[in-house]
Amino acid sequence: MKTFALSNPSPKIIAGLIGLMVIAGTLIARGETVRVTIPYYSAATEPYFQKMAAEFKQKNPDIDIKIEIVNWDNLLQKLTTDIAANANADISIIGTRWLVDFQKTEVVEPLDQYMDQAFQGRFIESLFNYAKVGGKVYGLPIAASARALYYNKDLFTKAGLSNGPKTWSDVEEAAKKIKDAGFYGFGLQGKEIETDTYWYYALWSFGGEIVKDCKATFNSDAGVKALSEYKKLIDEGLTQPGVTSYSREDVQNLFKQGRVGTVITAPFLINQLKSDAPNLQYGITAIPSDSGNLSMVVTDTIVMFKNSKVKKAAWKFLDYLFTPEPRIAFTKGEGFLPTTKSEGEDAYFTQNERLQVFVKLLSTGKFLPLVSGYDAMSDAVSRALQGVYLGKAQPAEALKQAAQEADAAICK
Repeated sequence: MKTFALSNPSPKIIAGLIGLMVIAGTLIARGETVRVTIPYYSAATEPYFQKMAAEFKQKNPDIDIKIEIVNWDNLLQKLTTDIAANANADISIIGTRWLVDFQKTEVVEPLDQYMDQAFQGRFIESLFNYAKVGGKVYGLPIAASARALYYNKDLFTKAGLSNGPKTWSDVEEAAKKIKDAGFYGFGLQGKEIETDTYWYYALWSFGGEIVKDCKATFNSDAGVKALSEYKKLIDEGLTQPGVTSYSREDVQNLFKQGRVGTVITAPFLINQLKSDAPNLQYGITAIPSDSGNLSMVVTDTIVMFKNSKVKKAAWKFLDYLFTPEPRIAFTKGEGFLPTTKSEGEDAYFTQNERLQVFVKLLSTGKFLPLVSGYDAMSDAVSRALQGVYLGKAQPAEALKQAAQEADAAICK
């Protein structure tokens, strides 16, 4: 077989080869890469999103999805720094409470132009509407959770109690009897993320609100009563000692260990109990209140950034993530609640008695206020709570100071 070597190629051949290289390079350049920033929820997070990226790539060979996993504690700082340097990803999951600040600084893309009524109809309406600002959709609810009270049935039986508490008076009564049996009555968080949130449960149950008309209202009479209730539980030894050294995870660990009678937390504890404490007997009921159906609904939102150069490709990936199979896989894997109607109809939810408690509470749950400066307000409230828990301040004066700090930060 003859072979040919281009030892002295002519100028025409060289020009032709260069032309082919340019064409090939142009074809390759048409492929797009979508960067996606994802916060770490659990050990299941990265494998899930890498799998979704691979499956999406099979159906869309011209689009590459690059997944970037970030710890929750570092997420806001990373996004803020990256945005300032114009180095941010194309889409990212954020805490919905940050959405107003992002919208106000015009860094997130309105999504209304990309979706039709059929797409909007996939979602549970209240969760979908929560990510609207000024009537426009700036994000999609990718993760949902609610809060309810878990109670240890074995400890309740030892204390001569048959049902979970319905009111704060019930909590006190149960906690006293559980304490007498040698255990902690009520697990109270006092450190790190959601320290303020753990108190908002009581604030709402006493009829209070966090913010109204861009003014802090958590220092109302209801707020003082709610904080006084928590302080009473601490002073009477009905919580674990040293509550300001306990994060959400620490309190949950007490429950897993069978050392505390009641805690307020999210549905993801169900999966954790299944693996970490499979023999623990427990029940779930609404957060104590006169209404009997109090909960807090929390969502995380996935947004597209306005400076993205691959918006159509980014939207295509978002659309894929919110189809039935990817959604139920994510929700089940992370222990979240449904954000789309198809998830809610899955047997995983309809045939799970414990999860049904949370699903039913979605329709009556309270949402955190979407206001700019939310994190500054959260920090002020948390500091006030910790001061009271440690006995360094009284509820009324601590909340008054926190409200002044909040008013200086929100809606600016």
